[in-house]
Amino acid sequence: MDRRRFCPVCASALVARPIAGIERLACSAPDCGHVFWDNPIPVVAGVVEHEGQLVFARNARWPKGMYGLVTGFLEPGEEPAEAVIREVAEELGLVAEVTTLIGVYGFARKNQVLLAYHLIGHGEITLPDGELAEAFHVAKNKAEYWPGGTGLAVRDWLRSQGYDPQPRELPETVKAWLAAPPDMD
Repeated sequence: MDRRRFCPVCASALVARPIAGIERLACSAPDCGHVFWDNPIPVVAGVVEHEGQLVFARNARWPKGMYGLVTGFLEPGEEPAEAVIREVAEELGLVAEVTTLIGVYGFARKNQVLLAYHLIGHGEITLPDGELAEAFHVAKNKAEYWPGGTGLAVRDWLRSQGYDPQPRELPETVKAWLAAPPDMD
């Protein structure tokens, strides 16, 4: 649950209570009625194809052995397809074009809804913004998927292309990190 402590309407304390069958933060003042609904955050994700292979990346804050797709928050007023193109440019230094929307996936652990796209990237991978520690190519017929979050988009896109990707067993260090990741706010 969110770490908010005070009502943004009247500044009274927020308290956890069941509302519509889910425990939510709500204002403690009887005449306020504010409920913090904690709506999911929209995030774009890109299955990037570059030089005929898929590009996977490791965030600089992630442990070795953990990798994923290029992702980023949807900015106010931004179209999702434009956002994923922007993220690919910022994180990989590639000029990209969206070919398809792969799907929409819930990522409850981070309270996000993922809008996943397939893109073709052009240029040389440079990691210009420092958010990524590394990026690497994987042949489509060798690509594995992780059983959650953006991994499901990788699985679905590969299957749509006639491949039979297998789930990837996560290393123990990654499992431990996922169980208690550092605060990245």
